[in-house]
Amino acid sequence: MIPTFHDPHARQDNVVENYHGTLAADPYRWLEDAEAEETQAFAAAQHTLTRQYLDAIPARASYRARLTALWDHDKYSVPYRHGGRFYFFKQSGLQNQPVLYQQTDLTGEAAPILDPNTLSHDGTVALTTLAFSEDGTLLAYGLSTSGSDWQELSIRHLDSGEEEPEVIRWYKFAGIAWRHDNRQGHGAGFR
Repeated sequence: MIPTFHDPHARQDNVVENYHGTLAADPYRWLEDAEAEETQAFAAAQHTLTRQYLDAIPARASYRARLTALWDHDKYSVPYRHGGRFYFFKQSGLQNQPVLYQQTDLTGEAAPILDPNTLSHDGTVALTTLAFSEDGTLLAYGLSTSGSDWQELSIRHLDSGEEEPEVIRWYKFAGIAWRHDNRQGHGAGFR
């Protein structure tokens, strides 16, 4: 039997916004400051409560084992072509993140060109956006950590595997496009 739980106390402030004549109460505005001690303490208490609840579910281990077995297989994206080469994603078994592969033709040997699993010890760095230059020699890509909307944008030379030294940090909801001459990429998003 799952025990009774009580949510951590969340104080309510008297904050009201006026949006063009419409009043909207926002009593939990203080939770928007993720760096505040009070917010972090509240989040930690919520985490503890959630763990207690989940750990008390009797069938949880068997559900986890069955779902893990069902998910433990290779997964592939549809291949797509850029600059005379083919690209696809492959996620092996229980690998945290899919890996970007490249091959010269659909029957050739595939080689990994970007593996986000190697970028963190816990597998939480994900490839979030891709933009190939028109001739397929350059790849602009975004990485996100721990599910954050914030990204770091980088450029890789696909022939050599070398990275451009400049990294654009704190980029959000990015869209990237290349000029036809490959000299410059353009991005649009919140920064």
